[in-house]
Amino acid sequence: MALIVQKYGGTSVGTIERIQAVAGKIQTKAERGDQIVVVVSAMSGETNRLIGLADEIEEAPSPREMDVLVSTGEQVTIALLCMALHKMGCQARSYTGGQVQILTDKAHSKARIKDIDGARVKADLDTGHVVVIAGFQGVDDHGNITTLGRGGSDTTAVAMAAALKADECQIYTDVDGVYTTDPRIEPKARRLERITFEEMLEMASLGSKVLQIRAVEFAGKYNVPLRVLSSFDEGEGTLITFEEDNVEAAKISGIAFNRDEAKLTVLGVPDQPGVAHKILGPISDANIEVDMIVQNIAADEATTDFTFTVHRNDFTQAKEILQGVAESLQAQDVLNDDSVVKISLVGVGMRSHAGIASEMFGALAKEGINIRMISTSEIKISVVIDEKYLELGVRTLHEAFGLESEGAA
Repeated sequence: MALIVQKYGGTSVGTIERIQAVAGKIQTKAERGDQIVVVVSAMSGETNRLIGLADEIEEAPSPREMDVLVSTGEQVTIALLCMALHKMGCQARSYTGGQVQILTDKAHSKARIKDIDGARVKADLDTGHVVVIAGFQGVDDHGNITTLGRGGSDTTAVAMAAALKADECQIYTDVDGVYTTDPRIEPKARRLERITFEEMLEMASLGSKVLQIRAVEFAGKYNVPLRVLSSFDEGEGTLITFEEDNVEAAKISGIAFNRDEAKLTVLGVPDQPGVAHKILGPISDANIEVDMIVQNIAADEATTDFTFTVHRNDFTQAKEILQGVAESLQAQDVLNDDSVVKISLVGVGMRSHAGIASEMFGALAKEGINIRMISTSEIKISVVIDEKYLELGVRTLHEAFGLESEGAA
């Protein structure tokens, strides 16, 4: 008998028919003798509907009341799913995050889990119940309802699996696993049987939307076996595991990309200690995250050119801040470009394979794709290129590293 935590996203429970289909999957597992804990999101579109209602009343509502409001979406789903299970003759019991005692800090709309009391859940499992829990929510020390941010149901599921010492945490989505890249860009993209936590973290942070970053971090920290599966198609999905379980690692596991990049350059700032802080300090103070950074010595050797990227949503604000900074530093000019994208190769096999960067740059050069910026880490190489070359760049690299075939690269 295994203890399994399953998570179903909003698309998976988006209609009554889909909720009934999910109930059928759960019943099948329960009939095998497994203990099942299910974490669910709100039905697709419901959270946006609730936010829209709040917007009709107040432009900037109280964060506390917003959490009270949006947390009701999951409460609807847990009740409906339990009703569907009851109709199938399956014992089931629903709990909100507060009833389980998922204890969080007090940061409304972006709370972090501090502790979970799994006693009630364990007691129900021991009596043969399927336990259905509302994802995305918890309570703080004062009993206030809190939410974990968009995608927080993944984190709830992994945290419950860690607290219950589950055998596996299964994340059911509208895709059947993690792919070498987005199949909508490259039709030859291949589903991976397994990927390491480290690689999955990089893929998630670089633009892959399959899993929430915090959920992957949590699973890696507490050694929770994590599997991505499809709600609509049968299959083994993708297992996210530790590197030692994947000894014969391919050079490259996947290609991630991010369309939401914007590039800013300050030309001709004094080449002296502290200049990077003077440029990025005001950007940081505005709570704008900086991604890639490049600094080059100018031709006169007394000045430097400083380039960095931000999310496109922050581009206008960052540009305005930078104009003021440039004036105070007596810089020559400020250049900006919001028509760039980032493409990244990810793979733990990079540690033991030389020449990957050269191979990547050569493949892009053959297609006439100019590289604007480069960033590397132990298991990642990222380049910034013009937006118009995104799809060509992804397909070119996917072919260059043979990712369409098993045992690729």
